This record gives sequence, structure tokens and C-alpha cells, in this order.
Amino acid sequence: MTPSAQPPCVFCEIIAGRAESSLVYQDEHVIAFMDIQPLTPGHLLVVPRSHADYLEDLDEDLGACLFRAGHRLARALRRSGLPCDGVNLFLADGEAAFQEVFHVHLHVLPRTPGDGFRIKAARHRPGRGELSLAAAKVRQGVRALPD
Repeated sequence: MTPSAQPPCVFCEIIAGRAESSLVYQDEHVIAFMDIQPLTPGHLLVVPRSHADYLEDLDEDLGACLFRAGHRLARALRRSGLPCDGVNLFLADGEAAFQEVFHVHLHVLPRTPGDGFRIKAARHRPGRGELSLAAAKVRQGVRALPD
């Protein structure tokens, strides 16, 4: 699809006030609202006001605002009266990570024992050599980042 043929971003529509949401929090950088398909009661989404498809596209300072708001909302969930014995912060970046809406967003998930939400992954315990090789590759990636 060409950029002009892309459907409107649902999160941009919410931010612009053209789509409904159950607003929880907003400031000049981010907006937070209830997820319409909650994994647990109280499941929130924190979304930057500026559109960025992927984390790679998001300004680092705006990313810090996103996580600052997520931290604040996690604290608020514990005081809300909703069931909340713990909190997961989750950001899916890219299709392989199960991102469904291509506007960066942070999930803030209140957790309770037995709530049924699971992230199931095959576990692999690499040796120190494999870990050190991966660390070297990540350091190389860090050096390749622009200042």
C-alpha cells in the first residue's frame, strides 16, 4: 500500500478525538486509555501523541516519557481498587513480536494470581561463550547508533 492508501491509524484517531476511548491519563507527550480487548481487568495502553510505527522510529526522549507514564499508571493501578497484585509492562515492536497496531504503545497490565495471562516461550540456557558473543554483537550495534 502506498502511504496515502494506508487506513488511518486507530491510535492517531483516538488522540485526535475522532475515535472513542476510555481515557485514563494524558499530558503533552502521551495519552493512556483502556485496551478494548483487555488481557486482564484494567489493562491500559500508553501511546505517544506523535505517530511512530516502531520503537526504532520513536525519539528516545519521547520513549522515556512513554515509560515514565507507564510507571506512574502502574502505581495508580495498585491504588485503583481494581484487582492488582503486580504489573507487567509490555511493548511489542514489530510483527515478529506480535505488534498488531503499528503505532508504538506500551501495555500496562495489572496482574493477579491465576489471572490466566501467560507468555509462553521455549527456554534455552546458553553457555558463557554464546552469551559473550551475543553481548559483543549488541555492543557493536550500540556503537553503530547515531549520537
